[in-house]
Amino acid sequence: MKQILYAGLLLLAFNSCKEQPRETEWITLFNGTNLEGWTPKFYHHETGDNYADTFRVEDSSIVVAYDKYDSFNERYGHLFYEKAFESFHLKFKYRFTDEWMEDAPSYTFRNSGVMFHSQAPETILKEQDWPLSVEYQMLAEAEPGKPRPTGNMCSPGTDVYYEGKKSNDHCINSTSETYTWDTWVEADLIVYSDSLIIHKVNGKEVLRYSQTQLGGEVANGFDPALKIDGTALKSGYIGLQAEGQGVIFKDLKLKEL
Repeated sequence: MKQILYAGLLLLAFNSCKEQPRETEWITLFNGTNLEGWTPKFYHHETGDNYADTFRVEDSSIVVAYDKYDSFNERYGHLFYEKAFESFHLKFKYRFTDEWMEDAPSYTFRNSGVMFHSQAPETILKEQDWPLSVEYQMLAEAEPGKPRPTGNMCSPGTDVYYEGKKSNDHCINSTSETYTWDTWVEADLIVYSDSLIIHKVNGKEVLRYSQTQLGGEVANGFDPALKIDGTALKSGYIGLQAEGQGVIFKDLKLKEL
């Protein structure tokens, strides 16, 4: 009888273990040496053209630099990781540099971001300015003493629900503190498909929203067949942004959820 009971307990424990979701390991998105596995796309340029060496590797970091530019000319750029993700936890660190293209729009000053749930880079047209995506927006202090939170949400060609209703705002500010441009900031982006997205700054939750979907405006020049408003955005690509402001990304890693 004891042997039967013991066997039953073992079987129960085995089945219980099988039912637990397996937590994946952290994977490193950037090898620290080159941009293998990443694809650039710039407004006015074909997919794969890393115009003027904008995205480059320095000191084991991905750097956005503009020292080889004559003028910005609206060359909004993004560097996309090779794989699409649905539910994940992305961690990275960033800080801005003192380089800014003065002919870029004023809002780009000390402004960058990480796009997610984006369309694939090869589907972005040459004269498309922004990918259909959602953005973890990064900002730094622009005027001394004036609050400017980071870890915000912006939505080029997309919509989200915030505090229980669809937001009419292109960007939603977080509750984070304001950081100077030369401060390293640790960012966390936690995404559960289209059901819940959480932004963290230096380990503290600063924003949450839900129901990511196609919609809204801001993005231009896209293939209309790809933008059917109201369609749920459940997965997509991750892209690092370049919009006229120098910035450094490092320690990029991701765990699938």
